[in-house]
Amino acid sequence: MSPNPSIERRRRWLSVLAKAPSTRLQALWQALGATPSYVVLRRPEIGLVMVQGRISGTGAPFCTGEMTVTRAAVRLDGGEMGFGYVGGRDTRHAETVAAIDALGQRADWTERLEAELVAPLAREAEARHRLIAARAAATKVDFFTVAREAGT
Repeated sequence: MSPNPSIERRRRWLSVLAKAPSTRLQALWQALGATPSYVVLRRPEIGLVMVQGRISGTGAPFCTGEMTVTRAAVRLDGGEMGFGYVGGRDTRHAETVAAIDALGQRADWTERLEAELVAPLAREAEARHRLIAARAAATKVDFFTVAREAGT
């Protein structure tokens, strides 16, 4: 069974928006101009979640510690509900993610939000990852063993 494309898009959007630098997200959000108003269903709340890891990436799970998160929920006048969860304590970031999530459920806003908000943030995130990888690669050391033949 293939996943629903709108669900996959929403997952990707929420991931990109939650990881985006808050100041950059706010700048792009403001650049959209007039957006539909929304009602806050759940004002931004700050809490903790337990973070789990796995031994060797696939082994037994273990708790690595707690992480601060902020969540918010909003509803547009048309009834679309949006949810925002972000790492850290930035309440404005969580509320903005929730508003974009709700607005992204409207067919007349989907393409605009993708082009003007999500795609630029995704490209910037990819560029940051490439830069980090390049910096890490510059420090790579290759260790090897030279085997000598007996008697030489």
